[in-house]
Amino acid sequence: QVQLVESGGGLVQAGGSLRLSCAASGRSFSRNVMGWFRRATGKEHEFVAAIKWSDGQTLYGNSVKGRFAISIDNAKNTVYLHMDSLKPEDSAVYYCASTSIWGPMIITTTSYDYWGQGTQVTVSP
Repeated sequence: QVQLVESGGGLVQAGGSLRLSCAASGRSFSRNVMGWFRRATGKEHEFVAAIKWSDGQTLYGNSVKGRFAISIDNAKNTVYLHMDSLKPEDSAVYYCASTSIWGPMIITTTSYDYWGQGTQVTVSP
């Protein structure tokens, strides 16, 4: 089993920054890849970013490239999502997820085995 707990969401003005955290515990193999997804009201889940725990390889969704950065603190077993230049369209519930295998399918929700409870991010105009 893997447990994922997100934190750091909140209300921010457009152009501002936030940092989300995802504290991970449990079987390390099952969390070799950590991903962030978001879901805005009335929309499907959208891939945001992913990172490979073993070597730090990253992948980003097109809508956040250049503004968001995913990183790992191995000592704290925590994955971060640094969000800069936030826009109102970034408003959503952000979810942390984990899986064991890195590959092109990590942009899909079905590739992930474990999910956190989500944290709300609201960006005001």
